[in-house]
Amino acid sequence: MSVLGEESQVVKELKVCPQMRAGRVRFRRARPSSLAPPWNIALLALVVTLSGCKTEPPAGPASAESSVSVASTPAGPFIFKTSTAEFELFASGYLQGTLVANGQRMTLDEPEAEVSFEPAEVNGKPLAGFKLDFDRVEISEARSALGQRGKRVEASGRSTEKGAEGIEKTVTIEVYDDFPNLAVMSEAYKNTGSKPVALGQVKFQEHRLNASLVDPQVPPFRMWSFEGSSIAWGKDDVMEIPADFSQANPFGPPGKQGAGGGVPVVAFWTRRVGEAIGHLEPLPLELSIPVKVGERGRIDASVAMDAATTLAPGETFRTPRSFLSVYRGDYFEPLRMYSQALAREGLAPAKPGDQDYEISWCGWGYESEVTPAQMLGTIPKLNEFGIHWATLDDRWFDTYGDWNPRQDNFPGDAVQKMVESFHQQGIHVQIWWLPLAVEDGQGRYESHRYALAKVAKEHPDWLILDKNGRHAHLARGLAALCPALPEVQDFYRRLTEKFIREWDFDGHKLDNVYSVPPCYNPKHRHRSPDDSTRAMGEVYRVIFETTRQLKPESVTQICPCGTPPNLAWLPFLDQAVTADPVGSVQVRRRIKMYKALLGPEAAVYGDHVELTKIRFSPSVEHDIGSDFASTVGAGGVVGTKFVWPDPGPHFSGVMLTPAKEEVWKKWIAIYNAKKLSRGEFVDLYTIGYDVPEGYAVAKDGRMYYAFFAPDPEKPWQGAIELRGLQPGRYHVLDYENGKDLGTVEAPDAKLSAEFTLHLLLEVSPE
Repeated sequence: MSVLGEESQVVKELKVCPQMRAGRVRFRRARPSSLAPPWNIALLALVVTLSGCKTEPPAGPASAESSVSVASTPAGPFIFKTSTAEFELFASGYLQGTLVANGQRMTLDEPEAEVSFEPAEVNGKPLAGFKLDFDRVEISEARSALGQRGKRVEASGRSTEKGAEGIEKTVTIEVYDDFPNLAVMSEAYKNTGSKPVALGQVKFQEHRLNASLVDPQVPPFRMWSFEGSSIAWGKDDVMEIPADFSQANPFGPPGKQGAGGGVPVVAFWTRRVGEAIGHLEPLPLELSIPVKVGERGRIDASVAMDAATTLAPGETFRTPRSFLSVYRGDYFEPLRMYSQALAREGLAPAKPGDQDYEISWCGWGYESEVTPAQMLGTIPKLNEFGIHWATLDDRWFDTYGDWNPRQDNFPGDAVQKMVESFHQQGIHVQIWWLPLAVEDGQGRYESHRYALAKVAKEHPDWLILDKNGRHAHLARGLAALCPALPEVQDFYRRLTEKFIREWDFDGHKLDNVYSVPPCYNPKHRHRSPDDSTRAMGEVYRVIFETTRQLKPESVTQICPCGTPPNLAWLPFLDQAVTADPVGSVQVRRRIKMYKALLGPEAAVYGDHVELTKIRFSPSVEHDIGSDFASTVGAGGVVGTKFVWPDPGPHFSGVMLTPAKEEVWKKWIAIYNAKKLSRGEFVDLYTIGYDVPEGYAVAKDGRMYYAFFAPDPEKPWQGAIELRGLQPGRYHVLDYENGKDLGTVEAPDAKLSAEFTLHLLLEVSPE
């Protein structure tokens, strides 16, 4: 899709400002054209008109010379050199990344592979053979929100294949001093011919990876990966790649299973070097980052999007800015780099408040038929444990969209009275709900058959429509209100005020939150159907800011159940959540993901500890976990959903028995004493290669380590490295059991250990 402006030059680079960050961007309409349908507006080739918006470069001397160097030969490649990396742009358009460390050059890229890429579909035919003309290259200084110092190379070329004679491809690479391990790429396709050209799928940031380049003893595909797409509940996003791996990794609107959104990053790593790609725009774009083990066991990865446009003579389609990063370690490193780059663009995470780090109990242990009496009945145990937060979970309401109390379980003002009773006991309360979702009288979720919500009946024009004019749906098969409409945004402002000011809740558990569909409702007068998907974050901004204004010490949690979060709403929460983890491993690895995306001191709720071990019987899930260590040791916030007193055999799995009570007391005391969630997560161990799996948190002049056995059923024995310590002598304590483990000498501190499940250490200087 290309933006057809009033002049032949249709493409402008995206500029980022607070209006864009909040979703209040206005895009110029496409001029009428017989060559482009009304909705043929490019996702990234956007002509942005921003009222009163300026992009300011970071403070600092603009005249300082960049430390990035560019070297080339007439045949190529162009080589960017930084203090820690090299990026080589070949005539084929391939961008190779190399990590430079301790005098060694390491890369996973194999640009000279025999199979050529097909980066674009032109007139329905996949075309390859685009060659950059290095005799016509522009080299200049790079200066943007990413930094005032850097180098920029722009090179153009054409395909040698028949059918693409009139298409000129331009590749632009920027490397900044402030991000020496990151290369930013954009591509443009211009129709220089005299006839219209249909442009279909466009692939960019294409890579062929080979682990054998750094370890000849392993097959090419033998590496680990983080896949940031939101595909399906419970799917692992951190994994070792098998020989037959293939995953499309879509981003943007909801998929067939209702999930969607995601963090547009895919990362790969071995023991010695890693590489990541993704897009670098501060908007939730509809594209994919497909990954596949291809010919000869190499991993093929790229960013792909459907241009779906016809370029008239003189018109240009520009891809989103994409990136390539090289690093040592696992997915934490590129995700942290990605987050820091987006923060420069104005998309910075919110800072958590004190209450975000407090232990929380959730009423979901009682499931969907919870009553006020059951909620309030737990107060004696909450006070005994020192838990000061409770959550009223799913199905307290009558209909999605109206959010009024269901009168069978919460008659009259029972909700408000329940909140008041918790407050009288010094306990804060969150409320569960799902913004933008609305019942339209079609379908059901579990035992709840959908009615027609009052808001949908009174405002049918607020609904998102699909291409066929029917209600579009999101998670749980619910219809959706369009977040791009100011009146919808105002509706959620007033709804938030009702929950927080009138009902006196102290925060939100926003759940089943993924993405929203494109909107084809003609009454909304969208410039693009993607306006709804891009504007989703605006509604969450309204909820978050309104809540913070009314109660500065509130907690806003957003849960993308079982998947990575959505870039659209990620800045508008102050407590992330591991999102319905399936077992302990997902708890730890998702805490690490959020510490990278939101900052090393981010508040990350480990979700209900009962989810650390799940047993399935036919059609029934039994949550029987008690692994507090995976949350505590990795720096997460503890949570639980126990039921008490005994409500009957149906809840036996989460019933707080006397034996469990001792375990809960022990770990709640440990959490409150150490509060490692407020410490600084330090990335010292590489998932997949450091055994046992390790985590480190720095707090109050001490280092805290958590190690987890690869097989929870078997003891682990061996030497563990206590990394990150300054030279000196340190005392080691097993803080779970209060056991003195002696002293170690840094910087090469090692400790002989034998443990089952986990080992938690406090290391303090002597």
